[in-house]
Amino acid sequence: MDHSDDPTHGQQEFTFYNHYYKNHCYLPLFIFEGTSHALVMAYLRPGTRPTGAENAMIMSRLLSYLRRHWPQTHILVRGDSHFATPEVIEVIAHRRLTDFVFGLAGNAVLLRQAAPLMQEARQLHQQRTALAHAHGTRPPASTRLYEAFLYGAASWSQAWRVVLKAEVMPAGDNPRFVVTSLQAPSPPMLYEDLYCARGNCENDIKAVKCDLHSDRTSATTFLANSLRLLLACAAYVLHHALRTHTLQHTALATAQPSTLIVTLFKVATQVKQYKDRILLHLPTSCPVKGLLQRVTALLSLVPVPVLNTS
Repeated sequence: MDHSDDPTHGQQEFTFYNHYYKNHCYLPLFIFEGTSHALVMAYLRPGTRPTGAENAMIMSRLLSYLRRHWPQTHILVRGDSHFATPEVIEVIAHRRLTDFVFGLAGNAVLLRQAAPLMQEARQLHQQRTALAHAHGTRPPASTRLYEAFLYGAASWSQAWRVVLKAEVMPAGDNPRFVVTSLQAPSPPMLYEDLYCARGNCENDIKAVKCDLHSDRTSATTFLANSLRLLLACAAYVLHHALRTHTLQHTALATAQPSTLIVTLFKVATQVKQYKDRILLHLPTSCPVKGLLQRVTALLSLVPVPVLNTS
């Protein structure tokens, strides 16, 4: 899950100046399922920095809803450092089969804890660089060491496991911290495989914003802009269903919405409507004729929903 800025340029309701992004904006929250990239939730919110209480309220409602439908599923909540607040951690920590892994901003205490491993990483990086120069090969881009320890901030109710990535690069030191309730994964696996995979959420947000234009929130009222965001998210849900069900085992199985729109939707077609059917006449040189035939044949098998007119 992550927030993403939505710059505004008018007098929309609840648009505020955000010092981090240096502009007036909304700051919607997006939550995706990390394995399938399915959209779980999107929530338009004002441009102010979210508080821990606000994030905790959203997580509490969402986790309760998910647990009603998947009572035995293990849920891992993954997010950046601004989610590592005591309110959010308390909401997740006391739920069954629910864990978290959040980035953690460094402070004086954490940096002192990291100092011995950082020194070891510097020495190792110097040795690897000298060895590369001696053999005439390219020096290493970075050197990483990992360790885990217990750390408890003053505002936390208990200490949690913190994973340190002690990284040294030619540009300097790059220590990073992650806090988690997971005990089993090794520090490298937890950081590289579990935490860093949250970058996929940023790609999913980019698909919703850039390809499906969720940032077209130029209406005057906040409610109208919320509806615009939901419409863009509905388009993403349709795209995800089309890609994962209808386009499986094709060249477009992992395509972004923009690629899918250009390839399948923006096609010159002659439409002929009859009493009992609609015919689409494609150009003889259409390169995706076979794929379009497959897609339309599969979609025609989907039953038409019954409208409730009562």
